[in-house]
Amino acid sequence: MHFGRTNESLSYYMNGAKLDKVTEEKDLGVWISNDLKASQQCIQACSKANRILGVLDRTIQCKDDSNLICFYKSLIRPHLEFCTAAWSPHCAKLKDKKLIEKV
Repeated sequence: MHFGRTNESLSYYMNGAKLDKVTEEKDLGVWISNDLKASQQCIQACSKANRILGVLDRTIQCKDDSNLICFYKSLIRPHLEFCTAAWSPHCAKLKDKKLIEKV
């Protein structure tokens, strides 16, 4: 991955094998892109939270408010709040905010 607009994007080799160039990479559970924006992190967190919501919707019989709030706080919100210190300033973009708030 190459950072910066003026980076020459040289090819790098390790033990004679050329390393692949990537624009996004997941490290310690956080998605980072070459432009250091957190859109992919927001997309992945919302995707995982929506999958869990779908599982809960299909499996939970008693859907009163107290149960749903408990499930939300314990199973969904941690995915949405993971590593917010790193990407929260960039989340000020309207599309990222809408995506998270839609969950």
